Amino acid sequence: MDMKNIAKYSSLLLLIVGLSSAITSCNNSADEGTANEDSSGNSNQYAEAVLTGSFADTSLSGVARFERIDNEKVKLNITINAPKKANQSVAVHIHETGDCGEMANMAGGHWNPTGAIHGKWGNHSFHSGDIGNISLNDQGQGSMELESDLWTIGGDEKKNILNKAVIVHGGVDDYTSQPSGNSGTRIGCGTIMAKKE
Repeated sequence: MDMKNIAKYSSLLLLIVGLSSAITSCNNSADEGTANEDSSGNSNQYAEAVLTGSFADTSLSGVARFERIDNEKVKLNITINAPKKANQSVAVHIHETGDCGEMANMAGGHWNPTGAIHGKWGNHSFHSGDIGNISLNDQGQGSMELESDLWTIGGDEKKNILNKAVIVHGGVDDYTSQPSGNSGTRIGCGTIMAKKE
């Protein structure tokens, strides 16, 4: 076989190997994209918002973890540490935009995809983001757990909590003042981001 034919067959072999690799890579990507999805189209098992203080002089930390516990519900477990608020309660809400800029004002208003009247979670009318008040101990630490079928991690935009903000307010929610319960300054914020185990 002369050099011309060898070069020709070598080029053909390289082309076949290249196409084979590309097809395998595409198949792997497709498999990865659907591996964790369930029948509702949700691909993430949990999401988190890491909470930090909105002001330079505000010492606040915490985590809001949202975990999908079945195809119908999401469980929230939130912990807050705000020493300056020791022995007080603070209001916590989900806000519509996952942007904590400008002292958390970029987060917009309460997340309210159904157009409901603000109120207390579980009562007659409330926003999907109306989590409520959390009592802090003498160290400024507090926590809350909540389960809801109003939330999903991904999927339907009317229920999807991803890329929203969890806001901690300096005051308590009175559950009646519109549109946000007269909860006071936004002292803490974190963006809800998808996570995978």
